[in-house]
Amino acid sequence: MKLLKCSYSALLISIAASSAFAETAVIVSADNPNASIDKNLVSKIFLGKTKSFPDGSQALPIDQDEGSDVRQDFNSKILGKSDSQLKSYWSRLIFTGKGTPPTQSGNDATVKSLIANNPNLIGYIDSATVDSSVKVVHKF
Repeated sequence: MKLLKCSYSALLISIAASSAFAETAVIVSADNPNASIDKNLVSKIFLGKTKSFPDGSQALPIDQDEGSDVRQDFNSKILGKSDSQLKSYWSRLIFTGKGTPPTQSGNDATVKSLIANNPNLIGYIDSATVDSSVKVVHKF
């Protein structure tokens, strides 16, 4: 019985550790000509400070739904903001007519599907869900 409890505890710890180390991938369509995008440019695109990729083509950011773990990770590590800070940021820009927040488009599967079919979109998903329909331009 004691061995079973120890094994169960070890299993739970390993599951928790593996989810803590999951990577997030910033993705574009496989047809998008941009091979890589640095953190600074990704942040500028998602904060509405720039509207184009390095090659000059239009960049349209897609957010995951509010409350998702991937979104919270993206917001803190790439944008350097909490959910409440982002709400305040976008409220100011919307009120002054200077910006529109990224469209919320669901979970990993939905975001990946939308991006795969439009070379102007950019978003983020759990790196474990990446396939050949999209291209990873940044990982964290």
